[in-house]
Amino acid sequence: MPPKSKVDLYAAIRRDARAGMSNRALQRKYGVGFRTVKAAMESVWPEPRKQLPPRKTRLDAFKPAIDQMLRADLDAPRKQRHTVKQIFDRLLDEHGAVEVAYPMVRAYVAVRRPQIRIEAGRGPLNAFIPQTHMSGAEAEVDLRDDPSGRRAGQGLLVLDALVVLRQGGAPHLRVVRAGGVLRRPRPRSQRAGRCPLRQGAL
Repeated sequence: MPPKSKVDLYAAIRRDARAGMSNRALQRKYGVGFRTVKAAMESVWPEPRKQLPPRKTRLDAFKPAIDQMLRADLDAPRKQRHTVKQIFDRLLDEHGAVEVAYPMVRAYVAVRRPQIRIEAGRGPLNAFIPQTHMSGAEAEVDLRDDPSGRRAGQGLLVLDALVVLRQGGAPHLRVVRAGGVLRRPRPRSQRAGRCPLRQGAL
């Protein structure tokens, strides 16, 4: 089964080369050329694809005019801003753009309008709100008495720890049995008072 990605292909070529397979045998096995095998032996990661220059379209000559209309809309009231149909009509009437189609103008305006707002400092640069801590790295622990763990005359309390793990802004509750704590019986005068441990109970 051939590798699914180019990274896996490079890893397979390097593994077989370490096993003693020749360059020509690697080419036959994986159906690649000499340059691919050489690149796999030189680097673990494939080189990123070269970005091709944007293809020229019939709209290129009219893009500055569209940008000027969109920049004028920044200070105009909402009802007076250009729609795509109005921009297309102005291109036909004022600039003679008879070879430009409406879908071309609509696609360009959909991409360019938010970019112009950002360039003018009126759009959000980044709408992502980062967390203040790593996922699951913060926890809150509260202890409470478990009445079912009392043993008459021994003063034994079984404590449950209620752990709140914070992840993505939502709490995840986990109840963990912490074990038994043996404490001495308190004097009668103090038994009516509140247990210090219960002051932070849930």
